[in-house]
Amino acid sequence: MKFNKVLENIKTYEAGKPIELVVREFGIDAKDVVKLASNENPIGTNPAVSKAIRSNADIAHLYPDDSMLELKASLSAMFNVENENVIIGAGSDQVLEFISRALLDEDSSVLMSAVTFAMYEIYAKQMGAKIIRTASYEHKYDEFMEAYTMHKPKIIYICTPNNPTGDATSKEDVLKIIEAVNKDTLVVVDGAYMEYASAKDTKYAIVPNDLLCYENVIYLGTFSKAHGLGGMRVGYGIAQEGLIQELYKMRPPFNITTLSLLVAIEACKNNAFVEESITLHQEQIKRYEAFAQENGFEYIESYTNFITYLFDENMNSTKISDDLLKRGVIIRNLASYGMNAIRITIGTEKQNDIFFRNFLEVIV
Repeated sequence: MKFNKVLENIKTYEAGKPIELVVREFGIDAKDVVKLASNENPIGTNPAVSKAIRSNADIAHLYPDDSMLELKASLSAMFNVENENVIIGAGSDQVLEFISRALLDEDSSVLMSAVTFAMYEIYAKQMGAKIIRTASYEHKYDEFMEAYTMHKPKIIYICTPNNPTGDATSKEDVLKIIEAVNKDTLVVVDGAYMEYASAKDTKYAIVPNDLLCYENVIYLGTFSKAHGLGGMRVGYGIAQEGLIQELYKMRPPFNITTLSLLVAIEACKNNAFVEESITLHQEQIKRYEAFAQENGFEYIESYTNFITYLFDENMNSTKISDDLLKRGVIIRNLASYGMNAIRITIGTEKQNDIFFRNFLEVIV
């Protein structure tokens, strides 16, 4: 069988290892496995959301409201935009897919930082587009402008806060990049972790209304992180109506599930769970920073619900990750990104205690 030639240069996205894999491979009881690899919310899901799932399980045989009107209205109220500015995806990465399919071909290119969310590259390569990366994982204006001037990319991706590094780009610098490019280039501002950045420092806070005056900009958000709905797969894009209308041509019918739609609507009703999640995070991430300092290795200052530890030649991220995995502690090895580093989701106090203890034991 002959496949599309663009597939030859695409690597399969490696998701964080599931608990089930560790149970199967190492014979560890599932209750003893600590998963700190996929940036899931460590305190779970809003109790009201869990109740909504249980209460509506008997309608799972029905398709959802394909207009998604109530969810759009909830997001519109949350961000002070219009329903026509919103598109819903099965995770914000599905909106990324819509964007790539709508804009890219073999004659186009996309621009992103040196280390960022892998799906930007994968979706672009599926369309045959060329990948342009800056020299740094940070979104540095001069590097982006040099690459933009040279390559005139069709799409620029700004992931802030950035995954998998955890750093953030200030709103001022994001707007500076946007205003320097012409309207033929779409700027994607991916704010999957924006709730955490906004709580830490308002200098990094970006809301969709900051960007709606630009016809060539789209803001992406998700319910997977601070809202604790990673397993329900609901994300969104917010942009000017004309851009949203074009992306709708890429959207399949019923692209999120009946239960996903219901729980996303429920999650919009009360922000207390998000605030609780962020409070826990702010308390616990300080422990990770202190732990790195006490043990003599570097970390990237994080504006997300995870932290990235950087190692020198005396430590190996692959060995550390593998050794932790055998002990039932799942973290993310960043060797595939060309970094001798690991990414750890900030867990509960108990989960973090387990990580610290095991980490010290495997690096001896």
